[in-house]
Amino acid sequence: MAGRRNGNAARIRGPQSALTDFLAANNISAQQIRDDYLRRRTQAEEDAAAAEPEEDEEAMREEQEAAEAAIRNARTRRRRGEEVKATIKKGKGKAKDKGKGKKKKKGSDDEDESDFEDDVMNMYKKVVKLPGQLENCELCSKRFTVTPYSKTGPDGGLLCTPCGKELAKDAKVGEAKPKAKGPMGRKRRKIESDRLDGKIQHGAKTLQQLCIEKVAKHAGDIDDLGDLPPQVLERLSEIFTKNRVMKPKVLDLFLRADVETIVVHDCAYLGSDDFKKMFAIQPLVEKVVLGNACQFKNDTMEYMTERATKLQHLHLYAANLISDAVWTDFFMKRGENMKTIKLAWLDAAFEDKQVEDLVKYCPNLERLKLKRCRRLGFDSIIAISHLRTLRHLSLQVSQHIPNEILIQLIRDIGPNLETLSLEDFKDLDDIVIEAIGFYCRKLKKFRMKDNDTVTDSALAALFSNWLNPPLHVLDVSINRDVDNSNPDGPEEAIGIAAASFTAMMAHSASKIAYLNVSSCRHISYSALIDVFDGKKQYPELKEIDLSFVSAVDTLVLAGLFKSAPQLRKVVAFGCFQIEDVVVPAGVVVIGVPRAQDAIEKFGDGAVEEALGRMVAMYADSNHMEIEAAA
Repeated sequence: MAGRRNGNAARIRGPQSALTDFLAANNISAQQIRDDYLRRRTQAEEDAAAAEPEEDEEAMREEQEAAEAAIRNARTRRRRGEEVKATIKKGKGKAKDKGKGKKKKKGSDDEDESDFEDDVMNMYKKVVKLPGQLENCELCSKRFTVTPYSKTGPDGGLLCTPCGKELAKDAKVGEAKPKAKGPMGRKRRKIESDRLDGKIQHGAKTLQQLCIEKVAKHAGDIDDLGDLPPQVLERLSEIFTKNRVMKPKVLDLFLRADVETIVVHDCAYLGSDDFKKMFAIQPLVEKVVLGNACQFKNDTMEYMTERATKLQHLHLYAANLISDAVWTDFFMKRGENMKTIKLAWLDAAFEDKQVEDLVKYCPNLERLKLKRCRRLGFDSIIAISHLRTLRHLSLQVSQHIPNEILIQLIRDIGPNLETLSLEDFKDLDDIVIEAIGFYCRKLKKFRMKDNDTVTDSALAALFSNWLNPPLHVLDVSINRDVDNSNPDGPEEAIGIAAASFTAMMAHSASKIAYLNVSSCRHISYSALIDVFDGKKQYPELKEIDLSFVSAVDTLVLAGLFKSAPQLRKVVAFGCFQIEDVVVPAGVVVIGVPRAQDAIEKFGDGAVEEALGRMVAMYADSNHMEIEAAA
C-alpha cells in the first residue's frame, strides 16, 4: 500500500497552460529565450558604441535648438495668456491686432524653424477633454463641464463659458464690419419716423436738441440730469417713453423736489411703489401726466390724495385698477383745487356716479376730457352740463347719447367753451349742429369726428352764418356716408362735401392753423380747386391732412402751396392722383403713394420755382400724350 502511494505521488503534475504545451512541443525553453535576448542587447550596444562618435555632435546641437525653441514658445504662451487674463479681468474687450510678418520664401530657414516650433508645441499640448467631462478653465481656473462649444484658450486649454464669451468679444473688436448698404439707412428711417410723428426739422439741429438726443441714447449710464428746465425734462420724458426706457432707475432722473410737474407718457415698466416715490419726492406737484398707468392702484391713488395737496391738473390714462369709491374720495378731498381732469381708457371702473361726484366736488374745473370710458352714459352728459366754469370739453363715449341731451349740454355750457370735441357720436344730427351755431360763439378749436348722420347742407349753414370768430384748429375728419353699395353717397351729401368745405374755409381763412379733412371723400375736385386756387390766402395754415380725399391731385397741391405761405406739413395718404409733385422749401409732403418714392418729399426751392417746375413737367407730359395720340 505504501509503495503504491509513493508511486502515485511521483506522478502528480500541476495544471499546464496551452502556452506551456506549445513551448514544450516546439522544444523552446526559458533558458533559450533569455540567451537570445541577451545576445540581441549585446549586439545593439556594440552597434551604438560604434556609431556614437559620428552622431554625438549633431545630436547635441539638435537637443540645444529644441530646448531653446521650447523656452521661447513657453515664454510667448505665458505672455499671451497674461495679456488675455488682464483683458478679461478689466472687461475692456479691446482687440489686439496680430502683426503679420512678411511672406517668407519657400524652403527658407525661418520656415523650417517655424515648423519645428509647431511640432514642439504639439508635443506638449494637453489632451483635450471630451464633452461631458470636467475641466478647469485655463484663465479663471474654475471647474466647468466641457461642451462641444467650449472655446480654446491661448495655451491650448479649454475655457469656461464666461471667459469664452469675453475672448470671442475681444476677437471681434477691431474687425471692420462693412456697413449694410440698403435703400434706406437707419438714420434716414429715424428722420422719416420723426416726420411722420409731426417732428419736422429744417436745417441743422440746435445744440439743445443734439444734447437731448445724446442723453436719450445713453439713458442707462446717466446718474443725474442736473438743473434742467421743466420743458427740457418733459421733452426728455417723451423721448425716453418712445424708446421704451422709462424704467424705475431712469424715473429717478426726472424726480426733483423743485419741479411742479410729473410727466411720464408710458408707465408700463413702473409699479405701485414707483408711483408713490413720485409723490414722496415731489409733494408740491401741481401737474401729473401718467400714460399707460396700468399699475396705478387704490393704495397709490390714496397716497397721491394725501401727499399731493397742491395738485391742480391730472391726466391719467388706462388706470383701470382704481375702484369707484377711491375716485369719489379723491374728488371729495382734492376736487376744490382741480382745474384740469383728463381720463381715458377706463373700462373696469369710473361710472356715471363718479362723473356726478366730479361735478359736485370740482366747482372750479376748466378743462375736462373723458375718452373711451366704457361705463359712461347719458347720465354723465347731463351731469357735465352743470359745470358752468368749463372752457375746454372733449368727449368720446361708446354708449348711445340722445340728441336732446347733447343739445342741453351745448345750451348750458356752450357759451363759455373755447374747445369743443365730440368724437364717435354716430347719431349726432343737424339739430345739434344748429345748436352749436346758436350757443357756441367763443370756440377756437372745434372737432366733430367720425359721424355719418350730419348733412353737408347743415354744416354749410353753420359756417356760413356762424358768429363765432375764425377757428384756429378744425378737425372734421371721417364725416361721410358709409355704404359699400353706393360709394358716391346719397343725393343729399352726408358729412363734409363741396358746400360745407367751401364755407368753412371762407369762415376761418384768416386764423386757421391746423385742418383735418381726412376721409371726407365727398369733397369734389371743383371745391378743392376753388379753395386752393393760389389767389385765396390762408396766412396761418401750417398743417393740413388730406388723406383719402380722392379728388386731390397735383394741381390741387400746387394751389395749396401758393395759397398757404406758412405751410409746413401736408399729409396725403391715399391721394392717388398726385404725381410728380415738386415740393417747395420748408414743406414736407407725407404719404404720396408712389412705390418707387420715399413716403415723404422735402422741398429745396422757393414756391414759384416749385410751381414753375411742376408746370413744365405737366406741359411736357401733355405734349407727349398729344404726340402719342397723333
